Amino acid sequence: MRTILITSIAFLALTFQGVAQNAHEITVKSTEAIEFEAMEMASSLYIHDNRGNTREREVAVATKKFGSTTKTLMRFLSPADVQGTAILIHDYEEKSDDMWIYLPSMRRTRRIVSTERGKSFMGSEFSNADMSRPNVNDFTYKLLGEETVNGKPCWIVESLAKSREVETEYGFKRRVSYIEKSTYLIQKSEIYDRMNKLNKIMTLSDYRKQSNGRYFSYGMQMENVQNKRRSEMRVNKFQMGTNLNEGSFTVSALEN
Repeated sequence: MRTILITSIAFLALTFQGVAQNAHEITVKSTEAIEFEAMEMASSLYIHDNRGNTREREVAVATKKFGSTTKTLMRFLSPADVQGTAILIHDYEEKSDDMWIYLPSMRRTRRIVSTERGKSFMGSEFSNADMSRPNVNDFTYKLLGEETVNGKPCWIVESLAKSREVETEYGFKRRVSYIEKSTYLIQKSEIYDRMNKLNKIMTLSDYRKQSNGRYFSYGMQMENVQNKRRSEMRVNKFQMGTNLNEGSFTVSALEN
């Protein structure tokens, strides 16, 4: 009987370990499904408040991978109060990202520190951290089950921040993502605050397959269920590749 009990405990331990590993693998494949070596796009950011008012912002984005670092440059084209504002992101694989913002009204560039990454991106419900890929090593993963979302069978994967510092950096304690089984594309994510209360729901839509076989979402919405505000990003133009060289993705280039 004791042998059977020990064997059963060992089997259960291996089972739970396998589930955790599967959840991690699903997350990694989900990240890889939308990874691009280089691209440019023009998009619109719509910010809806809880009174029905909407602000619109136009932004041009360029992304290119140099070695293991993905670099992104975002320039706001309109309206006048944000025109000329530029954001630079250096997305590293093994450490926290570097982010800078150029403010034309002050004619200077400043670094966005880690404690600011979880805060609002340009007054929207998206955060600064949403503008780059999360470091998979900052979270632990658990497979919660399966569910069909918009007719698509999905895995439900929980990402739990490993520390309070990680919670501060990303602006949430845990995220529950619904990842489509056939494509590994995220259909939606539920984001829980540091008190473990549902804070936001992110929905991704209009995925389009590109020439490299990867997918890109042309529509993304972030709904804040606590303050009843929501923001949308819509891609107007998208192209694979960019003619920009590495010098265009530097802090000094932000002011040009």
